[in-house]
Amino acid sequence: MKALQIKKYGEIQKGLSFEDVAKPKFGNNDILIAVKAASINPIDYKLVEGHLKDMVPLDLPSTIGYDVSGVVVEKGANVNNFEIDDEVYARVPQEQMGTVAEFVAVDIEKVALKPSNISFEEAAGLPLTGLTAIQALEKVGIKEGDRILIHAGSGGVGSFAIQYAKSKGAIVYTTTSTKNVDWVKALGADRVIDYTEEDYKEVANNLDIVFDTLGDEYTFDAFKIIKEGGKVTSIVGPPDEETAKLMGMNDYNLPEKLSKLIKETSGMYKFTWMNPNGKQLDEIRAMVEDGTIKPIVDLIYDFKNGIEAYEYLAEGKAKGKVIISMADLF
Repeated sequence: MKALQIKKYGEIQKGLSFEDVAKPKFGNNDILIAVKAASINPIDYKLVEGHLKDMVPLDLPSTIGYDVSGVVVEKGANVNNFEIDDEVYARVPQEQMGTVAEFVAVDIEKVALKPSNISFEEAAGLPLTGLTAIQALEKVGIKEGDRILIHAGSGGVGSFAIQYAKSKGAIVYTTTSTKNVDWVKALGADRVIDYTEEDYKEVANNLDIVFDTLGDEYTFDAFKIIKEGGKVTSIVGPPDEETAKLMGMNDYNLPEKLSKLIKETSGMYKFTWMNPNGKQLDEIRAMVEDGTIKPIVDLIYDFKNGIEAYEYLAEGKAKGKVIISMADLF
């Protein structure tokens, strides 16, 4: 089968290569999916560039990609909840990485039926961003009436998080650039902050929750705008101690600066390293089918242009998800 693989660490153009590889083997609890579309994510090109090789070691060459939608073509002996020809979508676990390919094997616990009212391309863009947003916001118990700032509202995670937070009855602030203000407002945000013209710290304050999708100083500055006892949930900041232990970082301590801010604000800090979850994908499917969540796709690339898709994503200008379609292979 054909696949897009990480051949070596470095620049995207030099690190990725189209290859003919063996069809993946699947176990008793797996299904084999004929890939119709794969969404690409920042974690993918960070892997190519070698930024995550200590945290996520790869045995190169390695097929790239985590998000997938497609059709079940084979299934393991223990699989009773999926049938051949079912249309499905998933965020595959690390050990089954490799969705930018003709076929991928996936543990059935990580898979759900695809929302019936959207395309394969739209469905492929939902798993990583949707699961990330839901898990990060659930960790801080988002509820009706919460005032929340979601950074980078035009990104994949941000655009999903806005819709999800609004479905919970939250009052949503978000940041974006001038060109995306109206577009992000249409997602349902109550107050869109144009970061090129406004200081978000002067607009959004006394908040219940800040969803940090940017990291670095944004993580620490979040404590300047939460109320006493407020919550900061991050997907890019330092791990909290509980999550660090789950990640095998047994001798880990929170950075002193972060510990001090938590104490000063009587605040809560949570970090999310997203876990694939088929049951939560079922929840997302229901929200898409009833219109609560609308998938946001920026651009769709053919498989043969997959490397260019990653180069575009790395520019950081995507408005929603970037998708690789496998339609030209079938």
